[in-house]
Amino acid sequence: MINKKAVDVLLVLLILLDVMYDVVIFFSPETWFRVMHGTPLDDPEGLLRRTAAGWAAFALWQLIALFRWKQHRHWLMLVAGIRWTEIFADWTYVYFAQHITTVGRLGLLAAGPVNFLCGWFFYRSYFKAAPSDANRA
Repeated sequence: MINKKAVDVLLVLLILLDVMYDVVIFFSPETWFRVMHGTPLDDPEGLLRRTAAGWAAFALWQLIALFRWKQHRHWLMLVAGIRWTEIFADWTYVYFAQHITTVGRLGLLAAGPVNFLCGWFFYRSYFKAAPSDANRA
C-alpha cells in the first residue's frame, strides 16, 4: 500500500528545494558562487542560470505531479526519471570545479545519492499506487 502523505510531502520538499535554487541563482547568483565556490561570480556564458532553468522545469513537473498523481500514477514515474537525471551531474560538477567550498563539496556529493533514493521512492510508489480507471485506459 502506498503512503500518499509521504509522496505528497516529498514532492513538496523537492519543489521547495528546486524553487530555492532558482530564487538564489536568478536573483543573487553571487550568493551561489560565494557559498558553493568561495569566489566572486564568474559565469560569462550563463551556465549557472541555464542550470537553474532546468531546476525550474523540475519544480514545474513536480508541481503538476503533486496535483495529478492520485488520478494518474504515471506522474510518479516521471518524477522518478527527473530525479534520476541528476544522479551523476553534481559529482561531475565537484570533479571539474576549480574552486569549491566544503559546504559546496558536501552538498554536491550528497545530491547524487539523495536524487537516486528520491527517484527510487517515486519509482516504487508508482507500482504501489492503485491504478485508477484512467490509468487502465
